[in-house]
Amino acid sequence: MRLGGSLFLIAIGAILKFAVTKRFSGVDVGTVGVILMLIGVVGLALSVYWMNSRRRTDVIQHGPGGAVGTTYVTPNDPIDGPY
Repeated sequence: MRLGGSLFLIAIGAILKFAVTKRFSGVDVGTVGVILMLIGVVGLALSVYWMNSRRRTDVIQHGPGGAVGTTYVTPNDPIDGPY
């Protein structure tokens, strides 16, 4: 579940909690809405954490003047320094 799925669950949960007034026997629609919102918030937090913790690299292509190849450089790497 990514950002879109998390936001969708939060929206559906909010609609069930605050907009649906119909009663069903054996099912509390408000509780289902709260559960969906909580799952959406947890999914949103995990998605944001995952996106921020990924290793980012810059790709540098070597042109025709030198050897043809690709170098992967991690920006602001404390071991290698900035570039």
